Parts: sequence; structure tokens; C-alpha cells
Amino acid sequence: MSMAARGMIRAVRWYQRHWSVNRAVPCCRYYPSCSNYAIEALRRYGAWRGGVLAVLRLLRCRPWSRGGIDDVPQRYSVLYRFRWSKAHEEPRLTPLPVDK
Repeated sequence: MSMAARGMIRAVRWYQRHWSVNRAVPCCRYYPSCSNYAIEALRRYGAWRGGVLAVLRLLRCRPWSRGGIDDVPQRYSVLYRFRWSKAHEEPRLTPLPVDK
């Protein structure tokens, strides 16, 4: 993992510890949360590609979105959220509680 990716992960961890924890009620629409998604994307794809996926996830997080389960894609693709890309047909990455 590059130093840039490590620095970005540290910044997200700082956000989780000092900013996100101050909320009285967790209000994330997606699972995993946007910050956990960003960390996974940065670990898997590095600073540039992981950063792009993290920014796109933040852009999807808005009041009128449905939310739900949104794992980091197994294959890097900026267009993986579109039906015609076929990337949405990949297997689930987040294990169910029964699988643990």
C-alpha cells in the first residue's frame, strides 16, 4: 500500500474518531458506512482508484437515496453501479452474521 493511501486511511480514521463519533444517533444510509467503504476501497485499490470510489460513494449518499448494502466492487470499475455494466452481478463481499 502506498504512503498516500496510508495517509488517506489515517485521515478517515481521524474523522471516525473525532468527528463521526460525536453524533447522538448513527444515521448512515448505507452498509458499510461511507468511511468504512473508503478505507476498504483505499486498501484494495490504492490512493487514486480507491479515492475515486470513495468520492463516488460520498456523492451517492444523499437524503433521497435508498441506501442499503453497497460493498466495494471486486473489480475496479467506476461504472459498476449501472445495470448495463454487469459488475453489479458480482457475489456479496460482506459476510452475513450466519457466515461468521
